[in-house]
Amino acid sequence: NMTRLEQQIKFIVEIDKLKEITRQTYVSAGNRKENDAEHAWHFAIMAVLLSEYANEEIDVLKVVKMALLHDLVEIDAGDTYLYDEEGAKTKADREEKAADRLFHMLPEDQGQEFYALWREFEDKQTPEARFAASLDRLQPILLNDATDGKAWEEHGITEEQVRKQNAHVKEGSEQIWEYLQRVFDKNIEKGKIQRS
Repeated sequence: NMTRLEQQIKFIVEIDKLKEITRQTYVSAGNRKENDAEHAWHFAIMAVLLSEYANEEIDVLKVVKMALLHDLVEIDAGDTYLYDEEGAKTKADREEKAADRLFHMLPEDQGQEFYALWREFEDKQTPEARFAASLDRLQPILLNDATDGKAWEEHGITEEQVRKQNAHVKEGSEQIWEYLQRVFDKNIEKGKIQRS
């Protein structure tokens, strides 16, 4: 039987695969797409930096943990693009199976904690999960804006799509949602997001 440390190390090596999962968002230089590990790092730093903009009192460390964990399931399930309606239909099922496999690699107490945090993030019912969800959406929008709307243009994204798919940002942070309206408006003006 593996020791506790051996189980933890096996998990640490396993999650290195997150670096191989490519997202649809370009890094700010615009020369390549980011991977899930880079997204999680950016999101975790944003949780520390921007916590003052949460609508409610939050436990920042819990949001940081959610940021670091939230996409681990994509090691098995792959990245489902926000605007991919077909992929969205099977996403929950694929990700649940992945959570089951990955978190079972850990010692039971940690596996349960990680699963509970992942589930809480997905359900968006707590102040931390709502704020985390806001940052998870803010991060790619900032990079899309920094790359002059490159991914939005490639996918032909519309104003209706960005406003609807990102509307829950305001549940976590009214101030961030207001900021995003200005980002959307600017990119609609420039023709990077198509008018609906």
